[in-house]
Amino acid sequence: MQHSIAREHNLSSRAGPIQNLIRCSLWVGVLFLAGVAAARAETDAAPVPCPTGVNLASDDVVARLMSRNAERARELLSFQATRYYQLRYTGFPSTLGAEMQVKLSYTAPGTKEFTIESESGSKLILNRVFHRLLESEKESGSDGANRTAVALSTGNYRFSLLGCAPGDGRPLYVMQVEPLHDTKYLYRGKVWIDATDFAVTRIEAQPAKNPSFWIKRTEIHHEYQKAGEFYLPALNQTVTDVRLGGKAVLTIRYLDYKLSVAESLVDPR
Repeated sequence: MQHSIAREHNLSSRAGPIQNLIRCSLWVGVLFLAGVAAARAETDAAPVPCPTGVNLASDDVVARLMSRNAERARELLSFQATRYYQLRYTGFPSTLGAEMQVKLSYTAPGTKEFTIESESGSKLILNRVFHRLLESEKESGSDGANRTAVALSTGNYRFSLLGCAPGDGRPLYVMQVEPLHDTKYLYRGKVWIDATDFAVTRIEAQPAKNPSFWIKRTEIHHEYQKAGEFYLPALNQTVTDVRLGGKAVLTIRYLDYKLSVAESLVDPR
């Protein structure tokens, strides 16, 4: 028992950089109402010129993305979902892991309530990472200024259209995004956008600013799913390389969405 406590105490100095990374990755994903997951084998193909009918200019693609995102945000009144968190840390001085299942209730425009259904593993990760993640997301989501500050918009990013890639039966625009502000809550990388619904389907990126000295490199991967007429997170995975040789992998899966929408979207039948 004493040896186990000592191991977690020795690793506590690593908790700060891991927490910063995880908080950053959630800021990237949870506020988007965009994205249906496409097969990675398909979207990893190099972009090619967009086919006739969807060969829009970069500015037009971004304008339609922002317009449709705002429309979807207005129409989505609330939803419930289940989240499954998993974090594995390997490296000096030891290996740690934890898992947690949470029930989420969301009410527009940004109120979130979390109920922890189960948890297991390292108390360090559960208390200093997972629980703080929930607290941080609950507080920040209710702040309109925070939502604006992390939105995928021309106020926060510079967009460049690289071309198109195959998606789930229809093309995806592939955009390079560069942050306009030096903040750890934005990112740089690529986004894939459905050419019909103008919704983000995937993000591959790195934080715009390293959230901690202890973090050597961070890779952010997001996939999204279509729920009714809306686009919501499906998978969030963040891989962190720590300077002293460790690696932390956070995986969040989003399951069982139940939506409440504006009357204009309810099928009258």
